[in-house]
Amino acid sequence: MMKMMLDLAKMLLEAAEKKAKEMGLAEDIAIVDDGANLVAFHRMDHARIGGIDIAQNKAWTSVALQMPTSNLTRTAQPGQPSFGINTTNQGRVVILGGGIPLKAGDFIIGGIGVSGGTSEQDIQVAEAAVQAFERWMQRSDLRSISFRIGSNPS
Repeated sequence: MMKMMLDLAKMLLEAAEKKAKEMGLAEDIAIVDDGANLVAFHRMDHARIGGIDIAQNKAWTSVALQMPTSNLTRTAQPGQPSFGINTTNQGRVVILGGGIPLKAGDFIIGGIGVSGGTSEQDIQVAEAAVQAFERWMQRSDLRSISFRIGSNPS
């Protein structure tokens, strides 16, 4: 099964940092695995320390809820179906844009969380890493990867 490994996470951090620099931003960037566990984190020079937890929690949210955090922005407003969701899970659920799950087909491999700009800017930086992930997937020989539920057949 495909896993989020450190080398891949570092490549994704590099892609996100490059985009952030192009945009003139100082970002906190987190990469988590399919269990939402931190694999790699990068705090760019002059990035806000408050963004450290936000970036990690955006990545966590994207995997835990299996969707981009920007999807929650609208649905978590007062009167909407997910209102209050950001108060669950010990406050880890982030409803700001910038967290995106990384998928291989229908399977979540990990997630990225970015904090430091506006939600729209954070989304753009995260999407640069998603695009790098998709390019990496196209170059990788995914035919040798099998996704199996349960035990191996005998």
